[in-house]
Amino acid sequence: MSEERIFPRSPLESMAGWLHLPRLIDKIRLHEAGKLPEAYQPNYLHKGFDAKWLETADVSPAKFVEVVKSSITDGEVCDWVVKNVKKPTGAKERFKEHLMHHGREGEELRARLAQRKKESGMEDREDIQCFVDYIDADEGRI
Repeated sequence: MSEERIFPRSPLESMAGWLHLPRLIDKIRLHEAGKLPEAYQPNYLHKGFDAKWLETADVSPAKFVEVVKSSITDGEVCDWVVKNVKKPTGAKERFKEHLMHHGREGEELRARLAQRKKESGMEDREDIQCFVDYIDADEGRI
């Protein structure tokens, strides 16, 4: 019997006002347990939305991994973020805009999104307009 695949939460879930943060926490916990799917490894921490959140929050990947590893609950991680990530609301809003528009703008990104949809058999899905939509569709949420 094969082990059921566990997906991290949607990038649309938020914590402490930050979209993607719960997903990043899940990815760290899955990685530490040896259960982060192989397909997720290339973007883990140093690329994509993970890297963009860490850069925007001005937190090193190693530091954030240590925070998550030393916590038991999401609440502990949230408390650490509230205490240590002092970014204005505008930074959170810019990150949200980046997330929600990634794949909608720019010829190269639109082409990459179209390619990913095609590879996944979702090329006819008009509801997938950006990479956040693609992630949620690929993981079975929409």
